[in-house]
Amino acid sequence: MASPPNDTNDRRYRRHRDQLVDTLRSRGIRDERVLTAVRRVPRHLFVDPALRDRAYEDEALPIGLNQTISQPFTVAYQTSLLEVEPDDRILEVGTGSGYQAAVLCELGARVFSIERHEDLLGRSRSLLDELGYDVRTRHGDGSKGWPAFAPYDGIVVTAGAPEIPGPLLRQLREPPRAKASGGRLVIPIGGSGGQTMTRITRTGTGPHDYAREEFHSFRFVPLVSEEDDAD
Repeated sequence: MASPPNDTNDRRYRRHRDQLVDTLRSRGIRDERVLTAVRRVPRHLFVDPALRDRAYEDEALPIGLNQTISQPFTVAYQTSLLEVEPDDRILEVGTGSGYQAAVLCELGARVFSIERHEDLLGRSRSLLDELGYDVRTRHGDGSKGWPAFAPYDGIVVTAGAPEIPGPLLRQLREPPRAKASGGRLVIPIGGSGGQTMTRITRTGTGPHDYAREEFHSFRFVPLVSEEDDAD
């Protein structure tokens, strides 16, 4: 778990983080461990310097390459659905700014993150390293997951997908006992008009042993695979 950087303005930003946490709590985020993680991460360092005055508003902000840093409520919501425990192995599909990965690290997770935009990944990886967040990153097609480090206790997808990628399902951890749940996939499913936040939980070892839950509507940038790039 990292500590916030020694920023000369950190006292002011800390107050803004406290206000952001109050906003998230008022919007229904109840997991205090997630709220504490959000409070600890210096979001202003993950946005463009010109936008830092808006860093702790509950809004998505552009980070270049037609990508955004997700709205804090969305990050907290997805993270809550993951039900992360310390030392969980978590795969993030879509590194983006690195903010979601930092929140996961604050929860004690072992984080693996894939990003298809190489330039964006380079910036994010440098910042995560600078802040002391231990995130293993890779440039590639996130819809295929990262088999080398599977299985995962949780997978979070930070882009909208028209359907659930099969490789991600197969990389979820199987349940350790007959009545215990396995790994969880949190992914927004839908088209360009909006997506439904969906949680898939592995319930057994068979190809159809998954439970599906649907939650609120969101709007994400699209998840793009190598096949999409070839079209």
